[in-house]
Amino acid sequence: MMANATADKALTGSSGLWLGLVLSALASLPSLVARFPQMTDYPAHLASYRVMLERGRDPFLARYYGYDWHWTGNLGADLLAWPLGSLFGVEIAGRIIVTLIPLLTGLGLVCVSWTLYRRVGMGAVLAFAFIWSPSLLLGFLNFTLSLALALFAFAAWMRLEDRSWRWAVFVPVGLAVWLCHASGWGVLGVMVFGYEWSRRKGLAAFVAPWPLVFPLFAMLAGEGTNALISYGRFIVTYKTAIWFKAMRDQVYALDVIGLLVVLIVIVLALRHRRIDARLGWAALLMALLSLAVPRHVFGGDYADYRLVSVALMLACLAIDWRTPAWTVWLAAGLFLARLGVTTATWHERSQATEAMVAELDTLPRGAHVAMAIPVDLGDWRITSFEHLASYAVVRKSALANTNFALRDIHMLRVEEGSFGPGRPFADPCQRILYWGRPHIDLAAFEPATHADYLWYVGKVTPVTMPPGSRIIHRTPHSFLARLAKPDTGG
Repeated sequence: MMANATADKALTGSSGLWLGLVLSALASLPSLVARFPQMTDYPAHLASYRVMLERGRDPFLARYYGYDWHWTGNLGADLLAWPLGSLFGVEIAGRIIVTLIPLLTGLGLVCVSWTLYRRVGMGAVLAFAFIWSPSLLLGFLNFTLSLALALFAFAAWMRLEDRSWRWAVFVPVGLAVWLCHASGWGVLGVMVFGYEWSRRKGLAAFVAPWPLVFPLFAMLAGEGTNALISYGRFIVTYKTAIWFKAMRDQVYALDVIGLLVVLIVIVLALRHRRIDARLGWAALLMALLSLAVPRHVFGGDYADYRLVSVALMLACLAIDWRTPAWTVWLAAGLFLARLGVTTATWHERSQATEAMVAELDTLPRGAHVAMAIPVDLGDWRITSFEHLASYAVVRKSALANTNFALRDIHMLRVEEGSFGPGRPFADPCQRILYWGRPHIDLAAFEPATHADYLWYVGKVTPVTMPPGSRIIHRTPHSFLARLAKPDTGG
């Protein structure tokens, strides 16, 4: 019994703090082993950065794309990419950003736990399992960066509790978190409200977060509010699915068992009254918001899905339970097991991506590239190749159909006339959805009618090809075909 108490004391004091710091550093391992980060949206972000930085110097980019800067609650990684891309180029800048986000998120978790409890215990370590959430794996860079900053901001809110000038700090802090992403700003507001509600229930708890309210005026003025808001179809089924997929990555059994373990620990903590209300209210509110918030908000997808992992992360952080040392190591084991899967997957897929991106060497600068990728709706694994053709923008100043370029939503836009008047040539037109046995027919693949080259990514062999097309390069995962039309690119 004495041995257990001693071990527990060691891990909840300086040893627990060091464990948290080490796990934070390890969280960046996937981006360190992969030259090409394997996030679904990542190549499209790189393409946007390239246009942002070099459109004025590149005639092809100037012809194909426009870029309209405006202050909105979705700029976090873009603001980092501006100086980093100017110094190191967009590909290195992207890797730096992807490396920083999980590191900062881990340090944010440590900071909140240390501020609340003066230790890093089992609950905080269990929260690490949600650093590599579906939001980060899908490449929601602005949101995940804003979440990391929100954790630091919340810790600062608690530390400055008795300072009369705290409001003067949090007016700009709130604006900064909102500029990174409006959802991260919302998470910060919920955490602050939950903390204040636990201390003084009533009107005062609603008034206390007032220094964070100023971005609301920009949103009401139209910055980021002019886009479609939608719940989509089959709401109950969909909402159930996003909770079931709260830890979705690559291995179904590990992801589902991991979620079950987390839920069991949270229920046990509730039963033993080991949930700290200072974060427990925020976790409950985030869970309810994940059910109430629409799927599409301000042009972003999965606005509700990203809140699921945040709710579970905060619920784990709210666990104030001095458990034996072995439970802390088991919690760390869950994080390390998931991290190991992500790291191995990134290493393998990065090598495949490198081989596929090498196909771009055969393209002329400014080529028109239509990508096609079959997407199995029944596949549990998060895929990372859906925006691969955006590397053609980065490497060859190409016009590609995989970029985020919806008017009034994204700052990047495809110029009218680049591919024919009034025709879309942007994400998600590259995706060919199927369920069960695939039947990939590319004979009438619409984006190919506006392109010089077809870049097909997928192991399923198409049953038909566009008429007159000729395959000029293959890899185990893809092929590049020359289409039967004049070279309009270069």
